[in-house]
Amino acid sequence: MPPVVPPFLIGLVVAPLAKRLLKPLVRGVVKTSVGIVMEVKKAAHEAGENIHDLAAEVAADVVAAQVASGEGHRAAEATAPFEEKAGATAPGDSEARAPKIRANAGAGKAH
Repeated sequence: MPPVVPPFLIGLVVAPLAKRLLKPLVRGVVKTSVGIVMEVKKAAHEAGENIHDLAAEVAADVVAAQVASGEGHRAAEATAPFEEKAGATAPGDSEARAPKIRANAGAGKAH
């Protein structure tokens, strides 16, 4: 009958070998994973910046279209200081107010 080797003795012999072989492998996996996460994070940040830029361009186009069509004058008049509006006696006497459109609408918060 072959001699029986207790499992803990096998573990004592195999553990240092496994540590020597697996440590570089696990280290490489972790290093690669961190590199991938950093690249994904960078790509997501750039995509967010592109979306903010696109939203700002669209808002500027909308404002330019309003100014070109004459609505910008009424919007500027609606936001004029109180002293300039003093000539109107009642709210119904002045022109109908145009809706206010912010130039940075949709641009979102900067982080």
